[in-house]
Amino acid sequence: MKSSSKKNVNRGFTLVELLVVIAIIAVLAAAGFAGGAAAMNKARKVSAQAMATSIQIAADQFYTEYSALPDPGTNDSDKEFNTTSGEGITLLEILAGVDDGDQNARKMRFLSGKEAKNSKDGIEYGLNGDSIAGMYDPWGQPFYIWLDYDYDERLSFTPQGLSKTYKLNGRRVAVYSQGVAQSGDAKPSTLVKSW
Repeated sequence: MKSSSKKNVNRGFTLVELLVVIAIIAVLAAAGFAGGAAAMNKARKVSAQAMATSIQIAADQFYTEYSALPDPGTNDSDKEFNTTSGEGITLLEILAGVDDGDQNARKMRFLSGKEAKNSKDGIEYGLNGDSIAGMYDPWGQPFYIWLDYDYDERLSFTPQGLSKTYKLNGRRVAVYSQGVAQSGDAKPSTLVKSW
């Protein structure tokens, strides 16, 4: 009788096959990262748009309630506020109902939003949580708020760093953000506006 012997051959990947698999994975990863960065930038823009619109709605609701725009100073002509300094922060506190003054006498909360993380994407509160330290877009930039203090429902302004002038009729409030801060982050000059 003949005995049959089968060879046990352990066949693994060859070096060429392994390199082909690694190359395919690298190409797919590169495509995924490029698409992921674009999706993240779009999500940031949508978030910034929502925050800009909420500031505009808050100021319009304040006007409806008090028949005047919130004014952290003594303004009688159109003015721009920055949400990370001085009168801009006071304006946010008036709209949020946490100001010390009497403009929002009923302490109504017209503006609310998520809390910022690392000075990005939301409202940054003071240490006790009873004051506002600033409001930032998802890229860590401030919002700019234009208010129509001459009450002619016309705003004309040029956003920070741009050359285009916007002329808005029928508006008391306009809010915008510069968007991406640096060209390395994504597409630069992503103006996000509430109009």
